[in-house]
Amino acid sequence: MNDLFVSLVIPTYNERENIGPAIQRASQVLATAARDFEIIVVDDDSPDGTGAAVQQAMATNGRVRLVTRTTDRDRSRAGVEGWRHARGNVLAVMDGDLQHPPETLADLLQPLRRGEGEIAIASRHVRGGGVSHWSLWRRASSWGAACVATFFLPGILRHVKDPMSGFFALRRQVLEGVRLHPQGYKILLDVLMHGRFATVIEVPYIFEERFRGGSKLGKKQVVQFFAGLFRLSVESGHAARLGKYLVTGSLGGIVTLGSLLLLRSLTDLPLVSAYSLAVE
Repeated sequence: MNDLFVSLVIPTYNERENIGPAIQRASQVLATAARDFEIIVVDDDSPDGTGAAVQQAMATNGRVRLVTRTTDRDRSRAGVEGWRHARGNVLAVMDGDLQHPPETLADLLQPLRRGEGEIAIASRHVRGGGVSHWSLWRRASSWGAACVATFFLPGILRHVKDPMSGFFALRRQVLEGVRLHPQGYKILLDVLMHGRFATVIEVPYIFEERFRGGSKLGKKQVVQFFAGLFRLSVESGHAARLGKYLVTGSLGGIVTLGSLLLLRSLTDLPLVSAYSLAVE
């Protein structure tokens, strides 16, 4: 039985040329993959007329709603704002630039409908997933960001292959009673940190090139990513454990160096022999 009422949130900023096709394609998928659905576009007051393009879609599609934010431009916070307006028992989020192919929504909803997990992530890093026309540098940057996130949040992310994904769906109860404080582009990290769930499913997808327009990723978003990651690491307690390990290791190194210098000054031992005694 298909009990899914899907609330799809699409955060936007300057996506006038892309949002219409994104809404149309998502509607076609959700019409068959869900019992009912709504599409909530949360626009950060785009100056290019994105809001007007959404209103045009609303004129022919009664399942589309527009929420306009005029302060605090931020993709993740826009996603959370959209979920506050959601009525469905399944919450989903995807980009409005068609880099997240709407057709993948059907694959995300299938494990939720079957009860196989509470969170379904569209993943570039499982078999069958990937990226389209990325440079080697961009691939390395994405892989590096995932490694850094896993290093700072090992207990949370060790079983998730694509924690940087911005395309996922979850059962509403995952976030019931949970307050999210995301920052930047990576709302999934906050969900995995604070959400209430037992199983995460990753489904493959191909991250496409932008249909039209340019990337929004810049220095500000990179700084926000690391700031948010550090905050989550502190909240999880891993930062304190990591700090304790680094302090202990540093003190051990200082003691070893001091012992080595003392032995060398008081004896004629070769450097290797003095080092062996120092580390003991």
